[in-house]
Amino acid sequence: MIQIHQFTFNPFQENTYVLYDETKECIIIDPGCYEKEEQKELEDFINFHELKPILLINTHAHIDHVLGNFFVANNWNIGLVLNKLDLVTLESVKEYCTAYGFEHYQISPEPIKFIDEGECITFGNSKLNVFFTPGHAPGHIVLYCESQRFLIAGDVLFQMSIGRTDLPGGDFDTLINSINNKLMNLPDDTVVYPGHGPKTTIGFEQENNPFLNKL
Repeated sequence: MIQIHQFTFNPFQENTYVLYDETKECIIIDPGCYEKEEQKELEDFINFHELKPILLINTHAHIDHVLGNFFVANNWNIGLVLNKLDLVTLESVKEYCTAYGFEHYQISPEPIKFIDEGECITFGNSKLNVFFTPGHAPGHIVLYCESQRFLIAGDVLFQMSIGRTDLPGGDFDTLINSINNKLMNLPDDTVVYPGHGPKTTIGFEQENNPFLNKL
């Protein structure tokens, strides 16, 4: 059974996730750890639970979700995967990081593999399905666990909100289409773990999210 641990890092209050199961293998999703104290918090958790990181995943590559890519990849000698359409997003971070005050940003390693709709992420005894959900970022993906009914949603869907679409590569209609066609078809009790803010459920957002078309 997959265990989920959430950290909230950096001034953007970004949610970083560590997923692990009974084998102790784990994956690290969207590491936003920038400060040394944040990196230590992540490392201490993994060491305390005797976990073995095997993969680094970016749901998308905006700066707040990749600040810890270099640290994670190098500290545990693991590779990065993301969708190919977000490679430009990842590579552009070094051009604007100082404008956001991240003067000591360590450039992310290049991906070892690109992932897309229909593929699976596996670790230990566990499996996550990949959905392609552009709109907030051109190569945004989400990860769905069918057996436990949870979704690692990145910046697609939040509690009572959705991802912003005014950044390069963003598009409101594309995002709404991704949410309605990919996420709203999931069971109502699917727990959504977003890139910012508290968790929610698909059913709650169907009924209460003011941005969504009512199905």
